[in-house]
Amino acid sequence: MSLNLDDRQRAMLQEMGVRVWQHPQGGGVSARQAAAMPDQAADFAIEKEAARAMNTGAAAQKAPEIRKPNPVAASTMASGIGVAAMATTAASAGLAEGIATMAWPALAQTLATCQACSLHVGCRSPVTAGSEHDALPQADWLVVGEPPDEAEARLGTPFAEQVGQLLDNMLKAVGVSRWGPGNSGATAAYLTNVVKCRPAVVRNPQPHELAACENYLRREVALVQPKVILALGRFAAQSLLSERVPEVSAIPLGKLRGQIYLYQGIPVVVSYHPAYLLRSQGDKARAWADLCLALSLLKPVAA
Repeated sequence: MSLNLDDRQRAMLQEMGVRVWQHPQGGGVSARQAAAMPDQAADFAIEKEAARAMNTGAAAQKAPEIRKPNPVAASTMASGIGVAAMATTAASAGLAEGIATMAWPALAQTLATCQACSLHVGCRSPVTAGSEHDALPQADWLVVGEPPDEAEARLGTPFAEQVGQLLDNMLKAVGVSRWGPGNSGATAAYLTNVVKCRPAVVRNPQPHELAACENYLRREVALVQPKVILALGRFAAQSLLSERVPEVSAIPLGKLRGQIYLYQGIPVVVSYHPAYLLRSQGDKARAWADLCLALSLLKPVAA
């Protein structure tokens, strides 16, 4: 492969492990492991044609608009939020009892008709990765993304269009692809969202809404039985780490990186969401470090 690299790109390539690898937090993948994947690393981060493809439309990509309530209705919303949270908590508790033993078809049907929180209002349909399948085969990787964006809601699948293309390239660089028919186990990644619904009025999910949808996530984890979980984005990290890191909502995402957490006994690595990486090219090297850290957790430890 012939690459025309400037100084910054060469520095990124070296940081990403083509020559010498050192994890930003002092651990992670060894130089031998990093050297085993030089071509993939280069293809993921700096090859110009791939970069152009991944960055198509990136300038137009914006964070979801968060609409503020009308000042006249603000007091009404404030007085009602406690009641809504209490109702959601009660519904969540009942839902958790029911889904703990569900097989995938029953879980998918429950998701399709869920009204446990107000995120379902105006939602086209919940976004799920396996709604057309009778079962969820096991996959070593489970990737949890942010609340569905417009493309995901329209297509009904997690990580769609440019965001999905970038994630697919990242996973391909470590020999992994999306879970699907005929693809399971060590080379498969099951993709899901931290919440499944995109409401008509786009907004951030509230903590009680994250808690309600975590019931589904817990069951997905139990069915897929992953060996490592990638939490991509702030809300994914909050949902997965809230029990072990109570103050997680106040910690910047960048400070959650480079560490290994546990969710249901499964190691969790926090990283940036691909939508963010499309807007912030400089953090792709850090995302690669996170991916290599996750990969290292699947490698057998040498005696």
